[in-house]
Amino acid sequence: MNRKSVDLLVGLFVLLGFAALVFLAVRAGNMSGSIALSDTYETRALFDNIGGLKPRAAVRSAGVVVGRVTAIRFDDKTYQAEVTMALDRRYQFPKDSSAKIMTSGLLGEQYIGLEPGGDTAMLAAGGRISMTQSAVVLENLIGQFLYGKAAEGGAK
Repeated sequence: MNRKSVDLLVGLFVLLGFAALVFLAVRAGNMSGSIALSDTYETRALFDNIGGLKPRAAVRSAGVVVGRVTAIRFDDKTYQAEVTMALDRRYQFPKDSSAKIMTSGLLGEQYIGLEPGGDTAMLAAGGRISMTQSAVVLENLIGQFLYGKAAEGGAK
């Protein structure tokens, strides 16, 4: 093998490695959307704490991606985070559905989990999900645990 062919093979190997890194970055960054924006309807939910939830995060029901978070803003009247979601039109949810912020995976990717309710009326475009559960903040849990242990120690 001459020098030129070795250089060519090394160059191809480096390009292949770079392409693999770009592919992994796109997948890990949640940039490969599986839902087209034209086939969706918007809904909103208010949360006391959204943790590390970001726009483009998945909205899942029963483990299936049914939408994406499109916007997050602070509502200065209720002092809560308002999360706007685009849900796929194929999936209709009852009006009394609930939403909670959940964590999955080793990296702690946060997403919104939708649990359908039992109402016969469906959630309309522009509707609001009223039953929500905020993200679990690890620091708060540790603080509650330590405070509880300190209170037990003081009571003895």
